Amino acid sequence: MKCPFCGLDNDKVIDSRGGEDGHAIRRRRRCLECDRRFTTYERVAEVDIKVVKKNGERHPFRPDKLRIGLERACWKRPISGRQISDVVSKVEQIVYSNYENEIDSQELGKIVMDELINLDEVAYIRFASVYRQFRGATDFVDELQPILRRLSK
Repeated sequence: MKCPFCGLDNDKVIDSRGGEDGHAIRRRRRCLECDRRFTTYERVAEVDIKVVKKNGERHPFRPDKLRIGLERACWKRPISGRQISDVVSKVEQIVYSNYENEIDSQELGKIVMDELINLDEVAYIRFASVYRQFRGATDFVDELQPILRRLSK
């Protein structure tokens, strides 16, 4: 593994532990050249799943793209980066364990929203407004109704 600081491939693993709910191994390394420490993650190479868009286009499932969308939805909300990572990991786990080659973008969005509603209702509405392409205030009201009914119980 090349050191991100000096670029040399001369390091020693000083600590290993499971990470991301057992889906990765986290390794702390020390560069033997510059003596700086850095972290790497080792993961199993996943199956190449395609996301089928509304227009029929197929794109690779990219958890980093999902993370960006979640970060936008959670912007200025009391949600930590760790919580966002947990949602991404959970969605990845669901996708890789339930779909072999393809997943419809609508189904993927539903999975994300099912996880997000338990995390933060405002982030959920923000995500839903983009995912469901809200066109006006009535779309927001319609999406809020189930949340309001749940809160009034």
